[in-house]
Amino acid sequence: MIKLKSKRFYRGSFKFGNGGNRGSNVKGGEKGCGNNNNISEIKWELRPGGMLVQKRESGASVGEGMINIRVSTVSQWHDISIEATSTFGELKMILSLVTSLEPKEQRLLFKGKEREDDEYLHMVGVRDKDKVLLLQDPAIKEMKLHRLAAAAGGGSQQLGTAYRTISV
Repeated sequence: MIKLKSKRFYRGSFKFGNGGNRGSNVKGGEKGCGNNNNISEIKWELRPGGMLVQKRESGASVGEGMINIRVSTVSQWHDISIEATSTFGELKMILSLVTSLEPKEQRLLFKGKEREDDEYLHMVGVRDKDKVLLLQDPAIKEMKLHRLAAAAGGGSQQLGTAYRTISV
């Protein structure tokens, strides 16, 4: 009668005859293998950086699927559901529907850095339930205020002085 212990797969267990199980009738090549008919072929994939890696078994790899992002402004926040492989430009397009800001007026910050429109969310490291900060571009905000002051009429000096900015 053979006493079986929990199966552990060691690299060296196949090298030394019966794998350190003295007095056992099990051969080294059979230990821990069970039924050899279930051996599957390893599938490989070539990554964009040129690295050859073993293909994942699960259908969803890193960067696939929908993620939820919390986009916060100064006074409010929005929960946005977007694909992980989207760009920050696509996120700005969605945010323009939610907020009244055009994409060119928006500045998105993630991990303390302003992100460009062509950067991908998953490549920068945006994961599910991460927070992205939305700010209005100050130059465009100032141009809007100047246009409002000019449109309000040149005769009203009181309105024009309220929107004047001083640079130091």
